Amino acid sequence: MSGRAVRADARRNIEKLVESAADVFRERGLHAPLEAVAQRAGVSTGTIYHRFGSREALIDAVVPAYAEEQLDRAAADAMACADPWEGFVRYVERVCELQASNLALNDVISRNHPGTAKLAEVCHRSQEQARRIAERAQADGALRADFAVEDLLFVFWSNAMLIRFTAGTAPDAWRRSLGFTLDGLRAGAAHALPTAALTPEQVERVMAGRGRAPA
Repeated sequence: MSGRAVRADARRNIEKLVESAADVFRERGLHAPLEAVAQRAGVSTGTIYHRFGSREALIDAVVPAYAEEQLDRAAADAMACADPWEGFVRYVERVCELQASNLALNDVISRNHPGTAKLAEVCHRSQEQARRIAERAQADGALRADFAVEDLLFVFWSNAMLIRFTAGTAPDAWRRSLGFTLDGLRAGAAHALPTAALTPEQVERVMAGRGRAPA
């Protein structure tokens, strides 16, 4: 086989792996077995490591661009809404819909993913967009003043778990739960909260320790 044919074959393998990984991650989340990706692509698992080096590198090759596009669109739609509260609600609902429709995005949004550099940048960008959307609603007096963008992580973490456990039985159950949450975030008759929001530094420590029992 000529060098040109070998290179063409290698490119096809990479293209098949990227396409298959996108499908498997969407269906099963970012922690899906790499064997499932390899089987879908019709290659060996060793080919994944040979071409990408690690799960993290494969995820960074497949997920960030798509995740950024979807999250940017959700943020843009929210900011385009004339009513700041409706924009905030539209953003939160859209992000939760992304979680429900794509388990890869569910893991991205709830930060349930390995340490991937490109994906980390997408998450940071998305959080800053959410901050602007929330501050706009607060400035309008519609979103309760003690809300912090870090509180949104609790909403998305909770939604991630609800989606995973109810998808086969009641796939829209998350919408009811979110409805209660959004009502509680509206300014007006809300009660004072018993504790402060997490700081960004606390969020980072929480995320770094996920999955490990406290000492």
